[in-house]
Amino acid sequence: MRTAYLDTLYELAQKDKRVYALISDNGAIVYDRFRRDLPDQYLNLGISEANMIGMAAGMASCGKIPFTYTIGAFLAYRAFEFIRNDVCLQDQNVKIVGTGAGQVYSALGPTHHSTEDLGGLRALPDLTILCPASPLEVRKATIAAYEHEGPVYLRLGTNREAEIYENEYSFEIGKAVTLRDGKDVTLIGTGSILKDVLEAAAQLQSENIDARVIDMHTIKPVDRVAIIRAVDETGGIITVEDHNVTGGLGSAVAEVIAEYGKGVRFRRLGLNDFSKGYGTYVQVREVNGIGVEHICAETKSLVNQRRSGI
Repeated sequence: MRTAYLDTLYELAQKDKRVYALISDNGAIVYDRFRRDLPDQYLNLGISEANMIGMAAGMASCGKIPFTYTIGAFLAYRAFEFIRNDVCLQDQNVKIVGTGAGQVYSALGPTHHSTEDLGGLRALPDLTILCPASPLEVRKATIAAYEHEGPVYLRLGTNREAEIYENEYSFEIGKAVTLRDGKDVTLIGTGSILKDVLEAAAQLQSENIDARVIDMHTIKPVDRVAIIRAVDETGGIITVEDHNVTGGLGSAVAEVIAEYGKGVRFRRLGLNDFSKGYGTYVQVREVNGIGVEHICAETKSLVNQRRSGI
């Protein structure tokens, strides 16, 4: 994901001199090509995330298009006040790019995990939130963020995510993508965990459970139409996210369901506390109950309850 983002930003900056790359020391090495070829459009603000956001807001007020970049936990938590007051309140055209979404920095522990970022940032007015699931989708989301006039939070993994899209497809802010159709249950995921959701859906198919899978790449504005269609057409909905269940994807979907007013079996799969354990990303997801087997177990439980009339 990181390489896809950097390559796309480089291309955009070559074509449009208003595009700037701002970093707060983290990630300096991966910007080598950008710094070498486009030195006048690159700024390293040091370990000062709040200052970076403030400077970006000032640049945007002068017609520039700054893309700020660092670890998502440092942006969403340390710089929250500046994102709120300098960027969102002023409706400045700043792109806030957080890497290491969820528990991707698995070996570094919860201090480096972005597992509450959506809950905090989703409450901010005028902020669009994009959570791409694969390298191709990162490219599309970066271009969409560039074309969108206004604040955007772009939530990225790191650099080892597998591609889940085999073919070209249309990416539109606020419009989810159905990765596979199904009638028994709908699995709605966001970000790189969608690879696990697809794997779980394939396993469930072998057990006679037909699961629809939706890529909710935009958390705000969330795709109400796709959610309501899932309520009407499938036997239940499960949201899957590498984030706390409070305030993130699950909360956004629950709000739509509640306002729609039609009953549906619904569960949220994600973290219920700070993340636990250290190791590979796969290991940490399993320890925290959001791996493939957990997705399968939760889905089978919901479907079996429905089929049993419980």
